[in-house]
Amino acid sequence: MNALDLVQAAVLGLGTGLALIIAIGAQNAFVLRQGIRGEHVAVVVVICALSDALLIAAGILGIGALIEAAPVVVDVIRYAGAAFLIGYGLIAAKRAIRPGSLTAGEQQGPLSTKAAVATVLALTWLNPHVYLDTVLLLGSVANSQAPDARWWFGGGAMLGSLIWFSALGFGARLLRRFFAKPSSWRILDGAIAVVMFALGIRMAIGA
Repeated sequence: MNALDLVQAAVLGLGTGLALIIAIGAQNAFVLRQGIRGEHVAVVVVICALSDALLIAAGILGIGALIEAAPVVVDVIRYAGAAFLIGYGLIAAKRAIRPGSLTAGEQQGPLSTKAAVATVLALTWLNPHVYLDTVLLLGSVANSQAPDARWWFGGGAMLGSLIWFSALGFGARLLRRFFAKPSSWRILDGAIAVVMFALGIRMAIGA
């Protein structure tokens, strides 16, 4: 296979990866929030991008077939993830109801590095859709490429993840002036609460 074919596989991976990642979800909402607050952005972005890279690699290596053969694993992750999302939604709703804690400098104090890492890991790895989309779907598409091109496809998808999370996390600073007002944080936290509840309920019922 020539170099053009490999580049085309990488571009296909980039586009497919972005199509799956760019969506309103719990993980993206958390990255956006941390970016606006300017808290542990680099750590959160690296964890998200590295997690996607590991999952994509697992799919290419055939782990997706194992998950497909043992659906009970996905069910366990689904219920645990649903409980976590609903719990996080309750926290966001509480923040939205208490405007006195919504300013960037006062909001229940800064989130510690340990708490930020634990939260983003849970939002990433307790989401069963990440296994279905990233491992099974991307893994299947990657393995449908020529043997020499599948890792180029995977590399493109990994690059897409890094680009998206970097843009979301570091680009969120452009919104800081808007979020200097407590009412703006109320709107964001209210939206996050709705997203978390909706995703948690859908996850719990298997929708």
